[in-house]
Amino acid sequence: MLRIAVQSKGRLYDDTMQLLSEADIKVSATKRTLLVAAHNFPLEVLYLRDDDIPQSVASGVADIGVVGENEYVERGAEAEIVSRLGFSKCRLSLAIPKETVYQGLEWFNGKTIATSYPVILGNFLKENGIQADVHVITGSVEISPGIGLADAIFDIVSSGSTLVSNNLREVEVVMQSEALLIGYPKMSQEKQDILSQMLFRFDAVRQAEDKKYVRMNAPKARLEEIISVLPGLKSPTIIPLADSEWCSVHTVLEEKRFWEIIGQLKELGAQGILVTPIEKMIL
Repeated sequence: MLRIAVQSKGRLYDDTMQLLSEADIKVSATKRTLLVAAHNFPLEVLYLRDDDIPQSVASGVADIGVVGENEYVERGAEAEIVSRLGFSKCRLSLAIPKETVYQGLEWFNGKTIATSYPVILGNFLKENGIQADVHVITGSVEISPGIGLADAIFDIVSSGSTLVSNNLREVEVVMQSEALLIGYPKMSQEKQDILSQMLFRFDAVRQAEDKKYVRMNAPKARLEEIISVLPGLKSPTIIPLADSEWCSVHTVLEEKRFWEIIGQLKELGAQGILVTPIEKMIL
């Protein structure tokens, strides 16, 4: 049985549980129980605070864990990065009152900066030769300048709406962050095998993201032109039809180029274009 540590609430919890669901690993949605076993896969979920996950994995309490890169770097726990999961993306940034004139990092010399990430901030300030007072706060960091507790903040930024609502503006991005799957360095071979199975499923889910399966009827006289505009994984599938002058073409398109390519296919005579979502893709 493999044990995975997951944030007990918040966006990272939601994204992690969605990934497990899409990988057909069924886990009860209840968060009142600390430890919950999956129904159809040798996995049990341990619900923890996000800042407890790195050390829990490093010490072997959990075999693997899903944690924000910001927490992983801040805690400095000796857990290995198994995979970058590509969701829950954000950044750690310095922000100051909106009306303040800012001309560069030197502005922070002698200032007080409120943050929940003193290690990351301290390293950044040291690397850039900035002498500032770091005020550690665990609550709502963004209110600090407004109540006179600090001159600036260093915190997570996603959409930026929280900064705007507190009359702050982002001036320096220190690091980018996303969800990481981290692992216990001394995991047994049996657990590594289970992890490999789970990663295989995760990869199949990620490969299918933002992709559509497209089928169309195409005139054979323009088949080469139609194939030339299809950025398929390898080569589109061509199937003969009852009408000898037509064939059926099957391919996979990325969402970001979908409408551009569909327009070109229509101009080249493709008809009966059928589009379906892809749940999983195994390469």
